[in-house]
Amino acid sequence: MRLRIAVSGSAGTGKTTLVQAFAAELGVPALGEGMREYLERTGTDLHQLGHDGLRDVMCRLWAERQEQEARYNSFVADRASYDFAAFWLYYHFTVSESDTDLWFRETLAPGRYDHLFILPWGTIPLVADGVRSTNPYVQLHLQLLVEGLLRRHADVPPVALRATTLASRLAELRLRVGGAVPTMDAPEALP
Repeated sequence: MRLRIAVSGSAGTGKTTLVQAFAAELGVPALGEGMREYLERTGTDLHQLGHDGLRDVMCRLWAERQEQEARYNSFVADRASYDFAAFWLYYHFTVSESDTDLWFRETLAPGRYDHLFILPWGTIPLVADGVRSTNPYVQLHLQLLVEGLLRRHADVPPVALRATTLASRLAELRLRVGGAVPTMDAPEALP
């Protein structure tokens, strides 16, 4: 059985912790959100990339995510394709309509996930980590973009998780996903 789960939301909502815990519980790969891993792997300063550099990184991260999603029958993803669409809007990469049309055809394509969850904005204090903005209204802006895209384009109804502790979030995920047991993928590591 295929089980593809994605968790969306702005920075600092607890996606990474939840995704890693639930993927471990299910015995499936956890797909990372991408940007943090990229910055740590390359030593790049996000704020020094500039508009075109950030666009290039976003395109590379999307290509990596597509490869990861194609590789596994089942997974739990830190961010959904809808988050990538929200980033495209947030960072104003919409100058070229043809590029934006292509980006949206790919990121908003149906059939990608079996379950979509969104974590609430503003329930966990933002931590200054040098990557994400600690301005809560910057995060609210991104949150509203993600929520709007999910509401308008998701082919699977997104479920808002209201719990704030890891234990209660895991319990809610178990309840929402039900008794689904995924088909185990080959035990290869994520790149």
